Amino acid sequence: MQELWSFSILAFGSGLAALLTPCVFPMIPLTVSFFGSKEKTEMSKSNGVKKALLYGFFIILIYVIAGTIVAKINGPEFANWLSTHWIPNVLFFIIFIIFAMSFLGMFELTLPSKLINKIDGLSNKGGVLGVFFMAFTLVLISFSCTGPIVGSVLVLSAGGAIIKPIVGMFAFSLALALPFTLFAAFPKWLEKLPKSGGWLQEVKVVLGFFELALALKFLSIADQVYHWGILDREMYLAIWIVIFSLLGFYLLGKLRLPHHAENKMTSVPKLLMATLVFSFVVYLIPGIIGAPLKALSGYLPPLTTQEFVLKGSNLSNDRVKEEVPPLWGVGRGDCPEPLYEDILHLPHGLEGYFDLEQAKQCAKAQNKPIFIDFTGHGCVNCREMEARVWSDPRVLEILKKEYVIVALYVDEKTKLPKEDWYVSVYDGKTKKTIGKQNADYQITKFTTNSQPLYALMDAQETILTQSKSYDLEVIIFINFLKSGIQEFNKNSLKNSI
Repeated sequence: MQELWSFSILAFGSGLAALLTPCVFPMIPLTVSFFGSKEKTEMSKSNGVKKALLYGFFIILIYVIAGTIVAKINGPEFANWLSTHWIPNVLFFIIFIIFAMSFLGMFELTLPSKLINKIDGLSNKGGVLGVFFMAFTLVLISFSCTGPIVGSVLVLSAGGAIIKPIVGMFAFSLALALPFTLFAAFPKWLEKLPKSGGWLQEVKVVLGFFELALALKFLSIADQVYHWGILDREMYLAIWIVIFSLLGFYLLGKLRLPHHAENKMTSVPKLLMATLVFSFVVYLIPGIIGAPLKALSGYLPPLTTQEFVLKGSNLSNDRVKEEVPPLWGVGRGDCPEPLYEDILHLPHGLEGYFDLEQAKQCAKAQNKPIFIDFTGHGCVNCREMEARVWSDPRVLEILKKEYVIVALYVDEKTKLPKEDWYVSVYDGKTKKTIGKQNADYQITKFTTNSQPLYALMDAQETILTQSKSYDLEVIIFINFLKSGIQEFNKNSLKNSI
């Protein structure tokens, strides 16, 4: 629920940002003039308010229908494919780059003029149908500016629950429709609105830089899932540093783009914005040498992809590994050496497994409970939990000493030997990869497919306590881990009697 609220706020903010684009903002006075002229001839004032409300409703309806269509085709299998497979992620990366180039002034994205003119003609018919086509005209004309933003909302919602795209589109369209509805209902407010001009083009450019930065996330997901090794954490941060530095110089007037008039004076608001942007760049720079950058942990490649981490600090995974002996090896009982450790990793130098059967074997040998981490390469909330919650010394201490850890990646594409394939009782499909088998186990055992999901069980797969999902409260997570230990010890005592 917390994640859904956060996503709704993000989508609402995207709708507000869309209002400030040069395709949408000038449409406000046009809308007011449309309703104002109708009011003088055929509508009473109260009827005008009703029509304005209906106009806003139709704007929301058009966008929500798009979200519903996405939701209808969005099942667990499709959601995993869409959010982690290289084809959609590389496609999203290319689309965002194209959107960014458009925002930066390289070219314009527009719908066919014949389609827009035909819809616009229908809007003059009057009545409810006329209001609907007026709303449809707004959506179409504003496409060249809202398309990249609403596309971003839909892409970000693609791997979520069924309700998420609908909620996202509702929040986005609500923010977009609200001022149009209010100005249509109360035309006199228009006199207080700032005039459209070059500042709207500047807003569009700023959004273009953010589109460039966001595009890297999709390429990074494909890179992590398929282990290409082309966009590690250093490279990702280096590109972000350059992008936001260029944005800062643009705000200061030191960088000119197509269709921009020369402006020798930097306004105070631009100066303040540039100060924030350059402060963000300064914040990013220590990440090159391994600073965790917790505030951005969900959007950056994991620290395990970092080739260089400053020695002699808590950031060094090597130091952590030296302090904690491995679970396997001489004197470690029957704990096997973990499979897939060459391609999969645990954060903070933790030792563990990536195969449940191996974890069960080790848990039985050491008489410990199992900590299951259902995670994914493309899981933003997983990285945030690892950076903000797992990094707490108290959490690390419990995980290292009291549990056998197993990370089950639901989006890992490594294909298993044919003898390990099986047909799922959940959907009747053959599960051939590590990720699909892990996802199938999560759905059948815990009836959910969202990540992160943390589960505590013993070597016989007896669940010790209620599983836990995304929650940044460290003390709650500590209590969750301690309750699992207490239940494990209680069960062990019963079995020994």
